Amino acid sequence: MKKILILIVLIAAVLRFYNLGTNPPSLTWDEAAWGYNSYSLGIDGKDEFGRFLPHDYMESFGDFKPPMYAYLGIIPVKIFGLNEFSTRFPSASFGTLTVLITYFLTKRLFFNYKLKEYTALAAAFMLAISPWHIMLSRAAFEANIATLFIILGVWLFLISIERNSTFLILSVISFILSIYTFNSARVAAPLLLIILSLVNFKKLLKDKKILAISVLVGFLLILPTAKFLLSPQASLRFKEVNIFSDIELIKVNNQEIANDGSNVLSKFIHNRRFVYVREFLSHYFDNLNPDFLFIKGDGNPKFATGDTGQMYIWEFPFFVAGLIFVTKNKGKNWWIVPAWLFIGIIPAAFARETPHALRIEGTLPTWQIFTAVGLVIFISSIKKYKKLAVGILSFIILINFAYFWHGYFVHYPKEFSSEWQYGYKESISYVENQKQQYDRIYFTNYLGRAYIYKLFYTQSDPETFREQSKVTRDGFGFVHVDRIEKYSIMDNLPNKVAKREKALYINDPSKVPQNAKIVKTFYQLNGKAVFTAYTL
Repeated sequence: MKKILILIVLIAAVLRFYNLGTNPPSLTWDEAAWGYNSYSLGIDGKDEFGRFLPHDYMESFGDFKPPMYAYLGIIPVKIFGLNEFSTRFPSASFGTLTVLITYFLTKRLFFNYKLKEYTALAAAFMLAISPWHIMLSRAAFEANIATLFIILGVWLFLISIERNSTFLILSVISFILSIYTFNSARVAAPLLLIILSLVNFKKLLKDKKILAISVLVGFLLILPTAKFLLSPQASLRFKEVNIFSDIELIKVNNQEIANDGSNVLSKFIHNRRFVYVREFLSHYFDNLNPDFLFIKGDGNPKFATGDTGQMYIWEFPFFVAGLIFVTKNKGKNWWIVPAWLFIGIIPAAFARETPHALRIEGTLPTWQIFTAVGLVIFISSIKKYKKLAVGILSFIILINFAYFWHGYFVHYPKEFSSEWQYGYKESISYVENQKQQYDRIYFTNYLGRAYIYKLFYTQSDPETFREQSKVTRDGFGFVHVDRIEKYSIMDNLPNKVAKREKALYINDPSKVPQNAKIVKTFYQLNGKAVFTAYTL
C-alpha cells in the first residue's frame, strides 16, 4: 500500500509541476504581485510599498491580501530566480502535499471502517487527478495554500482527540495559518474548528492543560491581525463582491413593493432581508449545481477548461452513493465530511459571482472522499466479473483524464491566453531592449496593473521603485502606480508629445493613431494582437 501511495503522490507532483512556468500561459496580476512581493521581502524584508515584515496584510493593489503566500515564495524565488515557475512553486508543492495529507486524513476519518485503506488511497488518487485541484495548484492561488492548512488542521485535531492531545496545539496553529492565507478561510476555518471543538468538548476537557495552551496559542497568533480584521480595509474586498452591496437587488425589491401598491403586506413580503436570504440560498446552491461540478466547471477560465467539470463526469454516481452512505451510516467521525462541505461553501454564498471554484476550494477533499467511499463500495460489492468491471471503469477514468489533460495542455493556452494577461512579458522585454533610444515610454494600462509586470519582468530594485515611482490611492483605497522610471502608465495614451521628446508607445491595437509609425505588434497565443508598439 505504501508503494501505491508513493506512486499517487508522484503522479500528483508530475501533474502539478510539469511545464509549470509555461502553462498557464502567463501570470495574472495577482500572481505577478505575489512573485514580486516575495522578491522584495527576500531583499530587504519589506513589501513593494515599504512595509517591514507585514504580518496582517499586503496592500498590493489596495485589495489587502493575507500575506502568507508572499512569505512562502521567498525561498523559491531565491533559488530559482524571479519567474513564473518560482512564483507558482508554493502552490504546486502545497497542492502535492495536500494529496498526501488527504490519504492520512481519510484513514483517520474512517479509522473504524474495514475498507479505510482502499478508501484513503482512492480519495488521494482522485484528488491527484482532479481537474479542480490540478488547475488551482498550477497557479499562484493562495486559496490552494489555505486548503492544505485546513486539511492539516482537521487531521491534527482528530489525532489530538484520539491519540495524543498535544496535537491540538498544532491543529490550532494550522487553522490560524489558513486565516493568514486566504479571505474565505477567515470564515470557514474558525467555523470548522468551533464545530469540531463543540462536538468533542468532553474529550478536550480530559486534558485541560493542553486545551488552555491551545486557546492561548490561538489567541496570541490571531492577535497581530485582529486589529486589521476589524478595520475598513479588511472589509474592502468583501464590500466589493458581496451580495449586500448589489444595488440592483434593492431596485428590484422596491419595484416589487411599488407593483403591489406599497401596502404593509407588500413591504413585509418583499422585505429586503428576505431578498438577501433568498439570494444567499440561491448563491449557496449554485455551488452544488451538477453542471458546474460535473459538466462545464466554473465559467472563469482560470479555474476550469470549460469542457470538463470541476470533477469528472464518471465521479457523479459514486459521489452520490458515497454521500448517501456516509450520511446514513453513523461512523464515529463521518459527520465531519458533510459538515465540512456545508461550512466550506458559506463564504462563497455571500459573493455575487457564483458558482466559484476558488472560493470553495476549502471544501476539498470532501468531494473526493464522498466519491472514494462510493467507488470502494461499488467495487467491493461486485461478486462476479470484478476484474472486467474494474478494467472497464479504469478505461473510462483514463479516457476522461486524457481528454481533460489534452484539452488543458494543447487547446487551453491558445484559447485562454487573454484570460492570463498574455502579452506583458513579451512587450516589456521589447521595451527594455529599446528603452535607451527613448526619453519616455508610454505604456497602456488597458489590460490592468501594468506596473506590477514591469517590476516583475525587469526585477526592479524595490527601494528604487519606492523612491522614484508615482503612487496614488483613490477614494476606495485602490492603489495606482502611474510612473516608474521612464514608464508612464495610463489608461489613455496621449496622441502627441512634447517637442524634442522621443517616446515609444505600447498601446491597445484598437487605439493606435492613424499617423503612428508601428514598430512591433505583440500577439496572444490565438493570434489576436494584444499590444502595438509605435512612435509618433
